Amino acid sequence: MDMKDREKAFENKFAHDAELKFKAESRRNSMLGQWAAELLGKEDVDAYVKEVIASDFEEAGDDDVFRKIRGDFDAAGVAQSDDDIRNKMLDLMDLAVDEVQNG
Repeated sequence: MDMKDREKAFENKFAHDAELKFKAESRRNSMLGQWAAELLGKEDVDAYVKEVIASDFEEAGDDDVFRKIRGDFDAAGVAQSDDDIRNKMLDLMDLAVDEVQNG
């Protein structure tokens, strides 16, 4: 395998990994939105899930999604600590990665 082949293989792996990461984050945000919508008593769960997914495009990382959930919980008086929310995000990310990798 020459250097060009190795470089192309690396680029393909990077693109594949980035695609899996995006799919897993989207899946996690969908599940997180469903969880939060239930706690918030939202009637239109799908609309709320879309809000959560959209919030992830505000900045890189998970802080924008966390702030969305935190703010909505605070406004509605839902008793969940920052650790509760972040742990839920981690748990759901593990589940989402598993679902994306295993179809």
